Amino acid sequence: MTAITPDALLAELHKAADAVSSLAAKLTEADVPAPSALPGWTRGHVLAHISGISNAMARQLEYAARGETVELYDGGYDGRTKAIEMSAGHALEQHRADLDSALQRALRAFDSLDEGDAAADTGSDARAGGWRAPISYRGGVVLDGGFALWRELVIHASDLNTGRGPETWSRQFCEHLFTFLAARVPEDQKLVLQPLGLPRVTIGTGGRSTVVSGMVTDIAAWLAGREPSLGSLRASAAADDVDLPELLPWPSGVPAK
Repeated sequence: MTAITPDALLAELHKAADAVSSLAAKLTEADVPAPSALPGWTRGHVLAHISGISNAMARQLEYAARGETVELYDGGYDGRTKAIEMSAGHALEQHRADLDSALQRALRAFDSLDEGDAAADTGSDARAGGWRAPISYRGGVVLDGGFALWRELVIHASDLNTGRGPETWSRQFCEHLFTFLAARVPEDQKLVLQPLGLPRVTIGTGGRSTVVSGMVTDIAAWLAGREPSLGSLRASAAADDVDLPELLPWPSGVPAK
């Protein structure tokens, strides 16, 4: 799998944000309280969450620019949940305004990173560190935050349940999920992922080996806890068909929703 450069990631963030905005623009007022693809969440919950994580990640970068760190959400996970519940029932116009503001804030923060890297090259301490500046999210750096926002935007665009499912995910995004979600493989298992027409990928180091084959988007959707949309998945062990293995929760520090 080819490593994704910061420039490529920035372009993907813009594409993902545009896709979310386009979907939100097509919703009607009646769509907001309708069920999303996530159990227990309406489309309003998903829209509120996308706005929330976009603002949260933007704040990570804004603090990093000053050489500081801040928790992802005020009040931690409980604060996140309360904010989503409070905003989920907003009118569509308010959701669109919140979403537009949050996405612009996040993209503005990421777009300015190149300027910060250039400043660092000339000896200025403005935005020192750029993509490698520390943030509190997962104890990582800005680049980790960029990948996290990419995942949130792409996956939750499908969770809006408007007909844009995992079959629209790019090969590059799916392969990124293979790496990131390797943490979901139980310790005693090894998964041999065989996307149709593509090289196989092995994740996990356990002694029990299962081959999971199918379209690359179906495999990625399953790993992400979403419903594969093309119906191509097949699991086998020792040449026999078997059930797909149970996966561990979403990697620690990132909620499943």
